[in-house]
Amino acid sequence: MTTAFDPIDLSGTPLANRIVMAPMTRSRAGDGGTATELTAAYYAQRASAGLVITEGVQPSAVGQGYPSTPGLHSPEQVASWRKVTDAVHAEGGRIFAQIMHAGRIGHPVLLPDGLVPVGPSPVKAAGQVYTAEGPKEFVEPHELTDAEIRQTVADFVSASRNAIEAGFDGVELHGANGYLIHQFLAPNTNLRTDEWGGSETGRIRFAVEVVTAVAAEIGAARTGLRISPGNPYNDIDEPAPDAVYTALVQEIEPLGLAYLHILEQVPIRELTLQLRKTFTGAVLINVHSEGPTGPEHHTVIDDGIADLISYGVLFLANPDLPARLKAGGPFNAPDPSTFFGGDARGYTDYPALDAV
Repeated sequence: MTTAFDPIDLSGTPLANRIVMAPMTRSRAGDGGTATELTAAYYAQRASAGLVITEGVQPSAVGQGYPSTPGLHSPEQVASWRKVTDAVHAEGGRIFAQIMHAGRIGHPVLLPDGLVPVGPSPVKAAGQVYTAEGPKEFVEPHELTDAEIRQTVADFVSASRNAIEAGFDGVELHGANGYLIHQFLAPNTNLRTDEWGGSETGRIRFAVEVVTAVAAEIGAARTGLRISPGNPYNDIDEPAPDAVYTALVQEIEPLGLAYLHILEQVPIRELTLQLRKTFTGAVLINVHSEGPTGPEHHTVIDDGIADLISYGVLFLANPDLPARLKAGGPFNAPDPSTFFGGDARGYTDYPALDAV
């Protein structure tokens, strides 16, 4: 029986185990959206994961959705990430960059002068985003033109190429959680009637073109996709996600991607199993649970439901999580109050297993 602690070959990238550090926004980037020494220490501490997936990294200036998030679209940003990948590799780890365009989620005060958030349609999201000036209501996004959509695809490609230059083992394209790729997939955020919307074929087109273009640039074996069918986060409404996600996976299946990362919702396990049948590559699951994914959930590997499992909050409090899972604990308790503050706790200050 295969377990979460067994190695796996991820399309040519050997992983020591099947436990993945999930991507998590940290809002601690340095000047100009650069990675810092603290970023390198944070990811290197967690290099015992089979695979580390970074926080969302914007592919362009307009792709930024939150304060102090990093990018991969300037020479300075690329150089800063090299320190991170070197640190992870020195610890024997593997690391993918998550490329995330926030789309309509964000605010003009977070962007360079003259830029506004963009989306497939001019549909304002309900809610607020935190900024240096305090909480701000989301704004109506600029509807991307056909030419701007094609430029956005090119931005994903450029950022992915920059990721490889920075030493990453691959990239994960963020098609989940209500950000730009997800906004094209969802019927309440994509009201277009042209080739980029309307039918299921139209709504999946942007995702397919981004994935195809990135895979052609850096290699499908170094490209993953994250999806979250039915996830209402960031004011998304997908009442019947099965058809569009089945169509999406059918389209990308022939590419031979490194993996498909599914962030599960309720009652989505049936769809997860269907997508697993459709996608012949590695399937990575972030398991739905009442709270954060817990130590009991890695049995999805034993049961053959997935090939890998990703952990988020538990990895913040337990940098050496694979060892703790294998030992059955003990586990440091996550402290959400430290996750986004100015201090480093939640990054580097939790005690290691051999210290407890």
